Amino acid sequence: MTIPLPASVDDTLALLTRGDYVADRSLATALYLALKLKRPLFLEGEAGVGKTEIAKVLSATLGRRLLRLQCYEGLDASSAVYEWNYARQMMEIRLAEATAGGASDRDALAADLFSERFLVKRPLLQALEPDPAGPPVLLIDELDRTDEPFEAYLLEILSDFQVSIPEYGTIRAPEPPIVILTSNRTREIHDALKRRCFYHWVDYPSAAREREIVAVKAPRADARLAAQVVGFVQSLRGLDLYKAPGVAETLDWAQALVELNQLELEPSVINDTLGTLLKYQDDIARIQGSEAARILSQVKTELAATTAR
Repeated sequence: MTIPLPASVDDTLALLTRGDYVADRSLATALYLALKLKRPLFLEGEAGVGKTEIAKVLSATLGRRLLRLQCYEGLDASSAVYEWNYARQMMEIRLAEATAGGASDRDALAADLFSERFLVKRPLLQALEPDPAGPPVLLIDELDRTDEPFEAYLLEILSDFQVSIPEYGTIRAPEPPIVILTSNRTREIHDALKRRCFYHWVDYPSAAREREIVAVKAPRADARLAAQVVGFVQSLRGLDLYKAPGVAETLDWAQALVELNQLELEPSVINDTLGTLLKYQDDIARIQGSEAARILSQVKTELAATTAR
């Protein structure tokens, strides 16, 4: 049974909530329009803000298969779209030679060598196949890690949801897959590809929304601890760090502190656990010690003032 797509922005928000994803209305609107108009959704933002998680939530809540293409430098069609099973083709050729068939057998073999049974389907081609549960969710993750030739190859797929295979023909999707593309903006994506997508910038959440995320994803964290963790992380994002912590790091840190039986932040615990929050030694060295104590004092003062109102 195919689960229907959300019928409104409110339904989209509810769907994300069912998947334990705390989204703002602008993101839900972009996602609803992409689903409704059957267009790819291009999500850009800093690492760790929850872009990839959206595809996972859609797959889980809609009961659709998730096909993930993790991008990297040098990614090509043989890894992303298709390739021919050359070993099996050679085996068929040798078997045909051993049986010493006539000209008609050789012609039949030549025609069969590039049939579907020799075609190795990679994620992009699999996404074009029909599925009883409905079109799959295709996640093209960290597109900025690939190079421009692969971007160009994607244009046909994202425009017409089809793949042209010279030896075989054109394969078209009976119904477009749900396509989510993500980028951490380590380089600019070409305008030609962006034009084929709806676009949304996924920003760091506000303090209030990040506390909601921690409450959903790290429910064992004491409310006071969660508020201090979020306040501390929000303060770090205002500094000129090499890599500011994302929401993923906030959750990692909150869960680590729970395992250490912490009910609130303390300078010594911050110094001991900064490696779960910051991933570069220069950033850790800058924050450890007096700077961590200063930020924590400021956070506690602000929270106490908010509570007193």
